[in-house]
Formats: sequence, structure tokens, C-alpha cells
Amino acid sequence: MTDEPEITAEPPESPIRLSGTDHITLIGSNEADTIAFYRDLLGMPLVLRQPNLDDPDSTHLFFDTGDGRILTFFVGDRGSNPRPLQHQIGSVHHLSFSVDPERFVETKEALDDAGRGYNEFDRGIFHSLYTRDHNGLTIELATDKFSIPDDRRGEVLATAQRLREEDGVDFAEERHLEAALEELGIEVEKHDLPDAPTGAGV
Repeated sequence: MTDEPEITAEPPESPIRLSGTDHITLIGSNEADTIAFYRDLLGMPLVLRQPNLDDPDSTHLFFDTGDGRILTFFVGDRGSNPRPLQHQIGSVHHLSFSVDPERFVETKEALDDAGRGYNEFDRGIFHSLYTRDHNGLTIELATDKFSIPDDRRGEVLATAQRLREEDGVDFAEERHLEAALEELGIEVEKHDLPDAPTGAGV
């Protein structure tokens, strides 16, 4: 039996040191459906559009996800297919995007108005909606239960992990996150979110 990996917010002693996510690129269907979902529904500005440098017969769309991090698609003249994707090793299980807690309820209403089905779950340390895009990719819209400074997120989660292990439970819970914030001297500011089922599933 192998030892469990160390959970810490400290960077590992590795030969490469990254500075963040630059962009993620997916194979899309067509331009119109991709823009309709990611720009017109989710509100991501389309910030760059050009031929795919590796395949000039397809178009490369760049969307700003809200914090300057970029999501891009290679699109062409392909029909969309909303059926759930079949997963295999190396495939994308889902993409998760942040939603401001104050806009969480109106996000649900917007999905309702657009006729987009979704599941809502209380995940213990955050709150999520799960829907699918026009090609069956699961999209998570997650919101924090507590205000967490972006530059301390890893530290907060690693501390909640330690507290969870000390508590002897299988999953991090709201109380572990709150205790982590208190331990790290970060103001505990809880957001008012609707009740939702807990547990597994998307």
C-alpha cells in the first residue's frame, strides 16, 4: 500500500514552477452554438477570434472566464450534440466556473429562463449548480459559502483538509472551512445561499 500524498499549499520541490492557468482549449462544434452558450448565457466576453494556427479550416475562439483566465474552442462546421459525454482516461469530466454568491439565485433563474436543466448541491465547503453545454460537457457553476481571498485559497483548503482528517470524517464540511478561516486569521464572512441537497451526483 502506498503512502497518501502530502496535502499542503506549499509549492513542491519540482523542477518547474508554474504561475497559474493561462488557458484551456476544447474541441467545439460550431461558432454560433458556442458563442450562444458561453458568451450569451454564461456571460464570457469573446475577446479573440482567429483561424486555428494548426488548422486554418477551423476557427479559434477565446473567451474571458471572468478573471482574465481564458477558455478557448476550436470550432468548425459541425453540429452540436447535447447528449452527455462518455468519459475515458484523459477526457474532461467537467469545467467549473465561479459565480458571485450574490448572483447565485439569479444564475439559477437564468438557467430556468433558458430552458437549461440543472442539479443543485451543497458540497459542504461550496455550493454548486451543474448543467451541460450544447455538446454535453458538464458545466459546474460554483459559489463559495465563505469569502476566501484568491491568494489564500490553497492555504485555506489545505488547512480544512487537515482539520477534516483530524476530525476523522470522509469529506470536508462547512465547519472545517470555517475553522480553517479562523485558524488562519481570515475574517469569517458567510454568504446567504439557498438550501440544497447534499451528497454525490451531477
